[in-house]
Amino acid sequence: MPRRVVVSGIGPVSPVGTGVEDFWGALVAGRSGVSKISNFDPSELPVQIAAEVHDFSPADWMTPKEAKRTDRVVHFAIAAAKLAWKDAGEPEVDQGRTGVFFSTGIGGLSSLLAQHKVFLERGADRVSPFMVPMLMPNAAAGHVAMAFGFTGPNECITTACAAGAHAVGEAFRAIRDGYADVSLAGGTEASILPLTVAGFAQMQALSRNPDPTRASRPFDRDRDGFVMSEGAGAVVLEEAERAVARGARIYAELAGFGASADAYHITAPEPEGLGAIQAIQACLEDAGEPADAVGYVNAHGTSTQLNDASETRAIKKALGDHASGTPVSSTKSMTGHMLGAAGAIEAGVAALVVHNGEIPPTINHEHPDEVCDLDYVPNESRKADVRLALSNSFGFGGQNAVLAFRRWDA
Repeated sequence: MPRRVVVSGIGPVSPVGTGVEDFWGALVAGRSGVSKISNFDPSELPVQIAAEVHDFSPADWMTPKEAKRTDRVVHFAIAAAKLAWKDAGEPEVDQGRTGVFFSTGIGGLSSLLAQHKVFLERGADRVSPFMVPMLMPNAAAGHVAMAFGFTGPNECITTACAAGAHAVGEAFRAIRDGYADVSLAGGTEASILPLTVAGFAQMQALSRNPDPTRASRPFDRDRDGFVMSEGAGAVVLEEAERAVARGARIYAELAGFGASADAYHITAPEPEGLGAIQAIQACLEDAGEPADAVGYVNAHGTSTQLNDASETRAIKKALGDHASGTPVSSTKSMTGHMLGAAGAIEAGVAALVVHNGEIPPTINHEHPDEVCDLDYVPNESRKADVRLALSNSFGFGGQNAVLAFRRWDA
């Protein structure tokens, strides 16, 4: 008999706030975290805006020695994991039955680039012996496990912008199917660097809007690309009976997970959203819920022409007649696109919507687009009694992941 799984802790590290209270407050207020890049001089780049995490110090989360030997992508992951664990009440666990599923899209790229410069300028014998463990994508999962001493399942799934959602989904399955009782699951990204900004800009993927706070505008007629972002998101998942027995505060039940592949193009989504439809339908089937039970969709909503159009088609096809009355919003309009962390932090958003009864808006939605014709909760948050929320995540490579969060009912 499959076991039920609940969300008992949430840990966001984002451009709009760190910790549940600050993060959620910024979202429902419609506050943008996008600004001109400040971590380096962007003046020679074609795009000079991003959503950075400001006022973040690794010293708040780890020792100076640990910080020196790890990449910023790990710093964010450790912070998010510790925030989520504290939010869950720091439960006592069987370490061998507690898993870590922490993903990233790109990994420790800043460390790779720094050491490549050392190699070119100072020679091979000056390259750091910590270079490989600093750059490898699974470093975050490994360091989170070490920080807590968790020896259960430990995985890093690297599926671009769907990575965080895949991590949460696989953690859910591990608990549901009896391989773990508790899991820390999430995603992390720290890749706002001159090279990556240039690369995404050359793909014509980034917004060229000169006004930072208005640049990310999912589903709006004038959208012209996504805004790069950084940060991490983590959730604590528990077997439901265990969480109830210890008196945990339960945000929501994680009720379903669906995944699929477009098998269409390495970067562009399948135009009709066929892979996304398959993932949404698989998620609802996994949750045992009909399409008309969905009360909210946290969209992937990147603010690109192709993604927003294909995702709209997918939602309409998967939800049928119910789609037109279902609120859909993209919190990327405020946080920017956190790449491998997006699906994890947005899983937290979906759980908070179910728990708090309020839907964050899609800001900057000013001009309707005839191909994006759903209810995108434009510009202002909305009170709503949501029993079932979906969170969509779609990644380069055509990888899709959808999570379903349901109001907890013992």
